[in-house]
Amino acid sequence: MSRSAERSLALFTAPVAALLAALLTLLMPANPRLNDALNRALPAPTDRRVVLVGIDDATLRDYGRVGSWPRDLYGQALATLEQAGATAVGIDVLLTDPTQNDAQLREAFSRSNVVLATAPGESTLLASPAWRSPTGISALNVSPDGVVRSFQTAYPDSAGRLQPSFARQLAVAAGRSVELSTQPHVLRYAAPDPDRLPVIPFRDVVSGNVRYGDIQGKIVLIGLTASGTGAGAVRDVTGQTVPGTELQVRAVSSLLSPPFTTLPTWLTVLLSVAIAVTAVLARGLWGFALAMLALLAAAPLWLLSVLLPGVTLSLAAIIGTALVAAERWWNLRTLALRDPLTGFGNRVAFTRALEQRWATRQARPLGLLLVDLSGFRKVNEVYGAHAGDELLRDLSGRIMQHKRRSDLIFRWGPDEFAVLLDQASAQDVAQVAQRVQESLDRISYRDLPLRASVGAARTGDDVQTPVDLVEAASRSRYRVKYQREQRG
Repeated sequence: MSRSAERSLALFTAPVAALLAALLTLLMPANPRLNDALNRALPAPTDRRVVLVGIDDATLRDYGRVGSWPRDLYGQALATLEQAGATAVGIDVLLTDPTQNDAQLREAFSRSNVVLATAPGESTLLASPAWRSPTGISALNVSPDGVVRSFQTAYPDSAGRLQPSFARQLAVAAGRSVELSTQPHVLRYAAPDPDRLPVIPFRDVVSGNVRYGDIQGKIVLIGLTASGTGAGAVRDVTGQTVPGTELQVRAVSSLLSPPFTTLPTWLTVLLSVAIAVTAVLARGLWGFALAMLALLAAAPLWLLSVLLPGVTLSLAAIIGTALVAAERWWNLRTLALRDPLTGFGNRVAFTRALEQRWATRQARPLGLLLVDLSGFRKVNEVYGAHAGDELLRDLSGRIMQHKRRSDLIFRWGPDEFAVLLDQASAQDVAQVAQRVQESLDRISYRDLPLRASVGAARTGDDVQTPVDLVEAASRSRYRVKYQREQRG
């Protein structure tokens, strides 16, 4: 297939690639698995402004079960943290069990920089209406596979009203401006950092056995970290089971970091369409290069807090490449049956068409014209192959003007053409042959003499096979050629 034919096919495959790429983007606008891989490969260190105070195994041994110990322990811990200069304190423990000393904690739990956790679906802290500290829903977004990949700054309560999340309230208490939204935020993965301050035991905070420099100006989160309790344990993007409190620390760190930007849908669709169409127009294996580039570009953009749907864009490039491959398959399939210069079927295609129509020749008689052009080789020798191609296109155009709707034209040889007439009477065959002959009598090329001869035949009692039909048309053509030569 010629280069121009490939380009003409691209006029069809490029719009198809654009449409498929747009549909792909609408069906797969996000790439959570790619984000997981980037999150693991490019972890962000936990913000050093966030400190975790863990209710660990030793604390439980000293004070017993969390729900049963005196609540004034929280008051003592908050007093220590206030003296140490903590910016904000979050208590990621659900204080829903009624106790005797709620009134004693009224002052401690009514500070604006203290955030209390509530269960998902609750809008207020039910344990004590006297507490005035801000509250937040202690929730994370758990995917169907049990992995926490994101969180929200707001969750609906049982009445459908939006309530702030625990992480959002802590960030606000620390002076960060964070809007209420149910839009998922990527939970940045934080790899273990040996240089970072370890988890501070809760009992050390209660007893005041802490270094104030480790807490001053920090956001402190108090939560359960004891092993074996299973309370609040979830899996992160690495598949490891971690306490939910640690993921709340990551959520607060994520809010303190520059937020991830998600490309708008229209821009993602535009990029996918552009990549798919480019893959079609570039031809070859360039689509695979574009697919790889789309995946590689996701990594540096991740570091810039931009979520690029690299998998979607990569698949768009592969769609373009697949359509190029489909073009090539079609070209190879039709190359054996099509003459690239004229677009007519070749001799193999003629044989197949004649065999297919032969069975119905009794009801639909077949006619055959064979056209021979004398002087074609001289044109090639004197003016070159380009001139010969120009002459053949002129010849094929003249023949095309006289074909009927159901007739087929084939390039029979280098300077020969065949016209297969369907449901043709003897009069039809004679009329078409005469019109073609008269049209070709006026053909010429510059100063070189040209002469066309048209032979005709039709199925009948004396034509038993397709070969008989071809031989009859050949004999007719030779007779016409001989008679024209005799007339000079």
